[in-house]
Amino acid sequence: MKDISVILPVESSKHKNFNELFTNSIVSIKNQSVQPKELVLVHTNEESLVSYLNNFDFSGLTVNMVENKGNSDFASQMNLGVENATSEWVSFLEFDDEYASIWFKNVQEYVTAHPDVKAFLSLVVDVDSKGTFAGFTNEATFAASMNTEIGYLTNEVLLDYQNFQTAGMVVRKDTYQELGGFKSSIKLTFVYEFLLRLTYNSTKIMTIPRIGYKHLNMREGSIFWSYKNGEQKVTEDEVRFWLESAKKEHFFTEDRNIKYEPENV
Repeated sequence: MKDISVILPVESSKHKNFNELFTNSIVSIKNQSVQPKELVLVHTNEESLVSYLNNFDFSGLTVNMVENKGNSDFASQMNLGVENATSEWVSFLEFDDEYASIWFKNVQEYVTAHPDVKAFLSLVVDVDSKGTFAGFTNEATFAASMNTEIGYLTNEVLLDYQNFQTAGMVVRKDTYQELGGFKSSIKLTFVYEFLLRLTYNSTKIMTIPRIGYKHLNMREGSIFWSYKNGEQKVTEDEVRFWLESAKKEHFFTEDRNIKYEPENV
């Protein structure tokens, strides 16, 4: 698919099993039956990471290396990658995840068949650190009890059900940028806020009903791993705060400084 760029942000090479996970993610791009135009690899200037990337075998892929000299949070990394992409469409890949080999072939077919849709979600297979199946994500768009437009992610569904992922998502670059991209000021729920913003702005989002992405849940070192294992504490009030913040922020395409203050909740 020559009009799509894969955005892959990498902050550090010091994550557990980094080499194995990163290699698998790159191989999953190489194995696509329909190849993307380019890989936009956004990285920090960590010396060991730069050295690793410079010596990695990307053969077969057109790689656009983008050094991030600013904020290294996931949202900022993704926004920088989209800014540097040269394609009409962009897709999001995390370094510890993998595309299914038919993903871009499926996307190409759906882009052609549904020209009014500006964003396509993948049916995501969630696995644990051992590769054991943990569940599906984004499949809720096919539930008739939740959605009057089967397969489409609507605003009404999002207000009642927040468990959707942008991992593997394919979205028009101009749509992503015009609506402000990911907001780094929204913690925990920035994906939810972004999807709300799209649906409130009448952007059509469809889930492709064929598995397109394998997502590693609870990777050691991730923020959710830290919460689960008690390294960080997240209260019900904090979760409620970020959910409510996400619902309020959809009016704003530009990022604003939002900070959780327990005493104000």
